[in-house]
Amino acid sequence: MAHPSTPTRVGGTGTKEHRSALARLGERLTKSVTQIEADELQEDAARMGCTPMCDLVDRQEATVSGTVRAVTLRPRVNVPALVVDLYDGSRTINLVWLGRRTIGGISPGTYLRASGRVTWTRGVPTIFNPSYEIVPPRGH
Repeated sequence: MAHPSTPTRVGGTGTKEHRSALARLGERLTKSVTQIEADELQEDAARMGCTPMCDLVDRQEATVSGTVRAVTLRPRVNVPALVVDLYDGSRTINLVWLGRRTIGGISPGTYLRASGRVTWTRGVPTIFNPSYEIVPPRGH
């Protein structure tokens, strides 16, 4: 029976500590890249004169911009709804087009500027039937 201070136990602890340090390093690198991207999106939005999504207020007219994270079709019995999750580095807003199944050019990764009246639906800022503009990628 091994004693708690045997090299086998110490080696196991050292390995666990080593993995933990690697895991922490990986998390820091991932967070850094994510934070850098979020900062760039926020700078782009400010440069275009858009309202940061974290500052949106219910019933406010706003212009927002960001990267499309997801595009989903919510089929309804009578009216379909195209929902776009738009992220500006501070939070996500839902853009909802009622009666639309697709919009050409809008897909994940597309950079958009959208305007309309903000409403909060289930705790998420939402703009229904916004006017929008597809913005060229940075550097072009």
